[in-house]
Amino acid sequence: MYGLTLDVKERKVLGEKLNWHIELIDETVQKVDVRKIIKRSSGKDTKSIVCLVGVQSNQFVRASDLAIEFRKSNIDVLIGGFHISGSLGMSHTPPPEIKNLIDLGVTVIAGEAEGKWEGILEDGLHNKLKPIYNFLCEPPDIRFTPLPQVNKEYLKRFISSNYTTLDCGRGCPFGCSFCTVINVHGRMMRFRDVDKIIDLLKENYYKHKVLFYFFTDDNFSRNKNWEAIFDRLIKLRQEERIPIEFMIQADTQSYKIPHFIEKASQAGCQHAFIGMESLNPKNLQSAGKKHNRVEEFKELISEYRKYNIDTHIAYIVGFPFDTPKSVREDIEFLKSEIGPEQASFFIMTPLPGSQDHTELKQSNTWIDSDFNKYDSFHVTMVHPNMTGDELMSAYKDAWTSFYSPENMIKILKRVSRKNYWEVFMKCLFYKNSIFIENGHPMIEGIIRLKDRLQRRSGYKIDTPLRHFIKQTKENFHKLKLWMKLILEMEEIWLQTRHRSVLEQVVVEKLQKYWKASPKQWRDLKLKELKSVYRSAIADIMKSAPKMDPPWKRLTIPSYFLLWLRKYNVFSQSLTYSRKPFADFWKTTQKQISDMQIHYISIRKLLSIVVQEGLLFINFSCFFLSWLVPHLCRDVFGFSRKLESV
Repeated sequence: MYGLTLDVKERKVLGEKLNWHIELIDETVQKVDVRKIIKRSSGKDTKSIVCLVGVQSNQFVRASDLAIEFRKSNIDVLIGGFHISGSLGMSHTPPPEIKNLIDLGVTVIAGEAEGKWEGILEDGLHNKLKPIYNFLCEPPDIRFTPLPQVNKEYLKRFISSNYTTLDCGRGCPFGCSFCTVINVHGRMMRFRDVDKIIDLLKENYYKHKVLFYFFTDDNFSRNKNWEAIFDRLIKLRQEERIPIEFMIQADTQSYKIPHFIEKASQAGCQHAFIGMESLNPKNLQSAGKKHNRVEEFKELISEYRKYNIDTHIAYIVGFPFDTPKSVREDIEFLKSEIGPEQASFFIMTPLPGSQDHTELKQSNTWIDSDFNKYDSFHVTMVHPNMTGDELMSAYKDAWTSFYSPENMIKILKRVSRKNYWEVFMKCLFYKNSIFIENGHPMIEGIIRLKDRLQRRSGYKIDTPLRHFIKQTKENFHKLKLWMKLILEMEEIWLQTRHRSVLEQVVVEKLQKYWKASPKQWRDLKLKELKSVYRSAIADIMKSAPKMDPPWKRLTIPSYFLLWLRKYNVFSQSLTYSRKPFADFWKTTQKQISDMQIHYISIRKLLSIVVQEGLLFINFSCFFLSWLVPHLCRDVFGFSRKLESV
């Protein structure tokens, strides 16, 4: 909408002398100052129009509260998005919650606004806005319509300020019963002009240093121009040295399209979000997702991994044939046999605009009336095989199981060296969102700021002191959880970090040694360490006797070098676990609680403190050596060199 509004302004179709002020506000990262907007709108010769854009069902209540506040001051309000479009698309009359807004003078817009937006703004400018604008039966040809525009000040509010989104096409040919896209954008796909897409990418790169995109097509693999777009992106990377990277959404059959994944990788694709949804064929059949074949999922993930593209799968808990037991078994199969790099879990939700919602309403089946819960991670309907508590428990257990330390270790051992820290960072972020912020990673950030006065209608406003105390307690609790999470991620890094072949075999042997006789590697005698190295080299030579000379140059370190490594506190390459340290702290804590402080070895205590500190510094340095260049690239526009350079 920002791009469409800029286009109307620049073409001056509403008047040559009209002075415009377009303000973009995203409540995810900004505070909506209602009083300030109302005050600015009261100026002489000022006409304000508040547009509540892209409102989804779980955002509808908040959007309604804002609309009501603005209407009290007689400010025109427009509201659109998937809740409005989906509801009006599946019903001949507006449902009560939308009818209430219309009665208050709010204008609702259903469908896509391209080609219609200047007319709506003109109506607003002359106080002739209609109650409803419904364009669902008139989907626009988007080949040459204005493209989304970058607002650099807005992007600066995010950690990654070089990232934005772009839809190269709209619609989806499939007919999933839980989906609203097909009833809003339609099943007849429409596509943007390839030349205009590439021109925009180049413009955003040179003007705003945008390097990463989420191509938001609901199914990019069904975009008829996918190959042309990939070829042009490959050309940009090779000939103009513009290192654009991106993520896409694709269906489970995308790996069968000749050259699709190969060219996606060459064009800069880093991640593919895939709607796997369920591992139960009955569930997939019942949802109309017949093209998803469980027996092909492993090959699907392997094919993307072959070309160094990380896969992120969507999994819905709460299909009709799910039970607590079947969900547990499916998640275990997902981890052990299919092995995607990431997974996001959702609770089956009958979203307004979907076939599921329409059928439940027509059959008078109970569904929750609170749209705040329609975010796909609250229970909103009755399940045939599970109680509400069982469904919620199955959903939470899916997150806990997939992002357990054991599974994250498996994932990070599989990923390439190039993608290691990217996947590591996503695991860290997801753990923070799920287990610290207690929310869904797709709507959470790193730090959540809570304004004292911004509360849902009907909730009491806390006094400044009470708000301060609540926030202090909450932040202190989160700080403790963060410390625990960082130590957990440090342990995962120790077990998955990329080492030399010799070091990796030595570490594996030390792990076996540690199981037989619990010790840190520094506790071993030099003779024992030398024996471990000797055995490791023998195993390598035995498994690869005909390989290139570098293997044959492997030598057993001298006693002097082993002594230096052992007593050099900065040497951590053979440290493979924090467990010896954790066991020491557990024992020490018990000794203190049992009033047996005299049994604590001060020398051992100081040694562990130093080793823990240095290990954390080592971990931090490796992590920051990846993170800082990324942040510098995002903030200052520094770009990574292409591998071909």
